Formats: sequence, C-alpha cells, structure tokens
Amino acid sequence: MKTVLALLLFTAIAFAQQPLPPGIAARRDVAYVPGGGPRQMLDVFFPEKSEKPLPLVVWIHGGAWRAGSKDRTPAMPLLADGFAVASVTYRFSQDAPFPAQIEDCKAALRWLRAHAKELNINPDRVGVWGASAGGHLVAMLGTAGDVKAWDKGENLDQSSRVQAVCDWFGPADLLTMGAQSTGESRIRHDAPDSPESRLVGGAVQENKDKARAASPVTHVTADAPPFLIMHGDRDPLVPHAQSVELNDALKKAGVESTLQTMEASGHGDGAFRTPGAFAAVREFFLRTLKK
Repeated sequence: MKTVLALLLFTAIAFAQQPLPPGIAARRDVAYVPGGGPRQMLDVFFPEKSEKPLPLVVWIHGGAWRAGSKDRTPAMPLLADGFAVASVTYRFSQDAPFPAQIEDCKAALRWLRAHAKELNINPDRVGVWGASAGGHLVAMLGTAGDVKAWDKGENLDQSSRVQAVCDWFGPADLLTMGAQSTGESRIRHDAPDSPESRLVGGAVQENKDKARAASPVTHVTADAPPFLIMHGDRDPLVPHAQSVELNDALKKAGVESTLQTMEASGHGDGAFRTPGAFAAVREFFLRTLKK
C-alpha cells in the first residue's frame, strides 16, 4: 500500500509545489548560513510523530548552476516511506563561482545534522538526490565528502559526508563534456559563456585546474557511498557519456554504482517523471538508508 501511495503521489505532484500530507511538519526558508544570502536556504519536511529518528533524503535542484528553486522537489513522496526530506538551494554562478555551490551544499548538510534531534532525523543515514546541475552537486558530495577545504562556516563539528547518492543526468567531468558532444553542443560546452565555464569563472579548457577540481570524477575514492545514476541516452545538454565515465570510475575504485540508461530520453524529459523512474529511486534509498 505504501508503494502504491508513493507512486501515485509522485505521478501527481513530482514537479509541482506540493501541499503537505497530513501529519507532516515543515520548516521553510531556513537560513543554513547565518546572515547568508537569499540562496542559502533550505526547507525540511518530517513526520510530526515518529518512534525513532528517520533517514533523510536531501534534494538539490538543477538549473545550470545559475537558476532553479528549492520549492519543487520530487522527493516529497518518500515521506510516505518514513523518510525525512529536505530541499536545498545554493549560490548561483553569476553571484559566486565554484566552489561556492559545493560549500553551500556541505553547509546545508552540516546544519541538518546539527539540528537532527529536533527534526527527528538520523544523522548517520543521509542520502542526496539531484538533477542536472543538482546531479553534479550530489555527485560532488558523494565523491568529495572528505575535502575539508570546502567545509566552511558554521557547524564544523558535523560531517558533510553522505551515505547514498542518486545522480540524475549530472555533469561528471567538465573537461570532457565538449569532446563527448557533437556539433553545436560541443561548441557550447567549450565556449566562455557555457554553464560550465561560468561555473568555474572562465572557459573550461583555459581553466583546466579549476574545471578538474569541479569534476566529481576527480575525487572518486574507494570510500565513496553507493551511487544510482540515471541518464537519458539522447540528452542534448549533458552527454550520456558523462554518466558512463563516472560510473566506470566508481566501479574501478570498488564503489557500488548502478547506471540506469533511460532509452530514447533527453534531458530530464517525461521518462524521469514516471512512476517507474521514481520506483528506482525509492528502492535505492530504501535499500541504502533503511536496511
């Protein structure tokens, strides 16, 4: 019954502003950086009553690192399975170049852990899920959890590591995106005004050290958490080969990783809004965070 309920909820409200289900509490527009900007905010949703601390799934939105909102998250149906859910936004590239974005995501995770008791969440069972630029950031959280240089600000006694990563069609290697694309896509990725170039503060091929540091594949180690990667094989914006490259690197390091190719699918198109897509994500988080 919970499975059916979750799938129906996902189909109906996956990418819309959702009303809260009965028995769910919310804290919205929480500043996870004291005195931070309007982008350094999160929402968190959790059952009002629970006998034990719950695993947490954190959604990180996409938008080419320069747009997007925390107000729409497909993770809300996971509340029916006994998860807490958070949704995070972060500084955009036009306001601050990388590593501002990963610093913000790490700060949000530390804030959530610092408030785990009052939110009734289990700080040892935290998963992240993101799409496109958000997929890149959750992959960075999974592979660069131990990069202390990006842990800045408050709650430094808390960990910013995660225990599971669901990456939906996120860039994995900024230096190879152009070579893996064709035609106009290739020109766009290497252009000075591409989203990747704007992220690192200059054309990626002219800023290779910065682009390398901002790439999840750079930071893969054997202690990365389990990954579920989902990517359309006809994605015109982020080459499917990006996820193949990341999946291969994770497996080579001995990390549990599954690449689910969405056949005949583009960049976050309808295939990602189906009950089947949500079911794959749900089963992954149930297995990695609840069992």
